[in-house]
Amino acid sequence: MTGALAFDIAHMLAGGLVLVSFMLLYQDRLHGLVNTYALHALVLTASVAWQAWAQGAPHLYITALVALVFKAMVIPLALHRIIRKLGIHRDIENAVGTGLTMLTGMGLVALSMVVMLRVTADADPLAREDLAMALAVVLLGLLMMVTRRNAIGQVVGFMSLENGLVLAAAGARGMPLVVEISVAFSVLVAFIVIGIVLFRIRERFDTVDVGALDDFRGERR
Repeated sequence: MTGALAFDIAHMLAGGLVLVSFMLLYQDRLHGLVNTYALHALVLTASVAWQAWAQGAPHLYITALVALVFKAMVIPLALHRIIRKLGIHRDIENAVGTGLTMLTGMGLVALSMVVMLRVTADADPLAREDLAMALAVVLLGLLMMVTRRNAIGQVVGFMSLENGLVLAAAGARGMPLVVEISVAFSVLVAFIVIGIVLFRIRERFDTVDVGALDDFRGERR
């Protein structure tokens, strides 16, 4: 397989991750949001596995396996369980309209391309565009965290943001395996803590809408 084709497939998979990030922004149902996050993790798995082959970096296969098991399977199943246990309503409330959110997301993607391609002008061609795509995924994850009023939606935004960081690390010739595993387990621990906090919020306020917490603190009028 030619190097150009390997680059094209790597960029296609990275672009697919950006596309699925937009699907996350568009979702207005909790179960659909969690299922889309599972798809996000599957695309990340494929992208990292392809980077492992293209770079000749076998340790990235372990990163891909961790993403497949924990991000695409364990965490989505746990989120579905949390939604059922908490009895959360299925609709997601947004702080900003969907149309404006999508337009903002497109602006962030354009900004990522302009900034990263200029900053990495002398970098490896494979790494340049993948880093630009990864930055776009990170910014879209941040946008999701800002625009979602539901705590579950904000958790998914945080985890999609972390997927962007993994994509960046894989595209930039990877990082030490011990660091990748540490990051993966740190995210898993963070997810467990977030799950416990969600249960406590539900018990205390009978909702996971972060707007209710603002009302309780007197920060909303």
